[in-house]
Amino acid sequence: MRWALVKVSLAVTAMVVVAFAVPLGLVIKEMARDRVFSNAERDAAEIAPALSITTDRAQLERVVASAGSDAGMAVHIPGGDGTDAVEIGRQRAADADVAATRKTGRASTAEVPDGSALLQPVALSSGQIAVVEVFIPDAAVAKGVGTAWAVLAGVGLALIVGSVAVADRLGARMVQPAQRLAEGAHELGEGKLGARVPEAGPRELRLAAVAFNSMADQVVQLLANERELAADLSHRLRTPLTVLRLNAASLGDGPAAEQTRAAVAQLEREVDTIIRTARDARPQTAAAGPGAGCDAAEVVRERMEFWSALAEDEGRNVRMAGVDRPVRIPVARADLAAALDALLGNVFRHTPEGTAFAVDVHNGEDAVIVLVSDAGPGIPDPEAAMARGRGSGSDGSTGLGLDIVRRLAESTGGDVRIGSSVLGGTEVRIWIQLDGRELAPLRRGHRGSVRRRRPGRSLSVFNRPRSLP
Repeated sequence: MRWALVKVSLAVTAMVVVAFAVPLGLVIKEMARDRVFSNAERDAAEIAPALSITTDRAQLERVVASAGSDAGMAVHIPGGDGTDAVEIGRQRAADADVAATRKTGRASTAEVPDGSALLQPVALSSGQIAVVEVFIPDAAVAKGVGTAWAVLAGVGLALIVGSVAVADRLGARMVQPAQRLAEGAHELGEGKLGARVPEAGPRELRLAAVAFNSMADQVVQLLANERELAADLSHRLRTPLTVLRLNAASLGDGPAAEQTRAAVAQLEREVDTIIRTARDARPQTAAAGPGAGCDAAEVVRERMEFWSALAEDEGRNVRMAGVDRPVRIPVARADLAAALDALLGNVFRHTPEGTAFAVDVHNGEDAVIVLVSDAGPGIPDPEAAMARGRGSGSDGSTGLGLDIVRRLAESTGGDVRIGSSVLGGTEVRIWIQLDGRELAPLRRGHRGSVRRRRPGRSLSVFNRPRSLP
């Protein structure tokens, strides 16, 4: 489409340039000819006053020399009443042409070798007609015409090149948004649900881009709703499974008790397999284009509201910090919600009832840190936990929760670290990079602060809450 528009523009501009340049070139040539002949007529007119006064050869030669070159002008005076004819200068026109001009009494032009001759009749005091001949060479007629035609051709070529450039830019303005829309549709068809297209270009393409982004958002929201429903169902299954496991442990010894415990363990493994399969089959919904991303503070408030009901039932103190203002991150809303659910679910699953926990959001210059901390017994081996978070799964844990969190952070160029919290238990720190650059090595500052090791730049020290209310 773009090259078709360029070709059409080239053809149309070329036709317009030819339609105007050819007649203009002919007009320039005719104007040059008129200019040369006008000068010749002026030179001939300068001889007329002298001819009306005298026919003396010497005097006329001086007049001709002062009026122009002897090689380019001639005077033909007829003889009569006992006087001889006088010829001054070089005659180029034929005698017949000179006689015809003398007879008609009107100026005329005769073709001569290498040019033309202007024949101008002049009435003498004796009543006879003299003829002044002015030679006009072809070179004088063509002088300046070639330069004018070259300038005209250059202007025409510049117009053609300019029109092609403008057509190319206009074509790009129309074609590029269409190509981006097609690429976005192709990516969405491949399952890249974070694909978005810029809302730019002509009005029709902007409307198409808006409709496409809205459709993609709805698809992501539908999948997010399904994932939230799956997480809720998983939680509902794990709660009775925990009760069953505790009851089975209190059954004592015996074949029936062992069978019950084996059945509960098998059921837990099946639930974990279902969760793992759903996690592996989940399409990628991470942010991947304009319009993607979410407000981390809003998502934290929403998920904490969801978990606060269960926390209240178990007597857990809950605290949030840093969620009073919007915090934009390049992560899909559904992915951040899944990561928070995974971490908060671990708090409820691996800490005793009544254990407090907190979620803090810190907004830095080029990164956002989300801290999930608890006052539980902590994790004895964080490195082993992170290994499970990379899909190894051991020690009674599937590792899926940390795997969800790790993938979210690494999709932005960030990372996940596990350490000790100021509450006395575990702290999981999610570093979400805002500009997508790879992080430099990180280190822990004093009093639990998190700093970034990059020469000349660092995030401000984040002071986390010292205690829960």
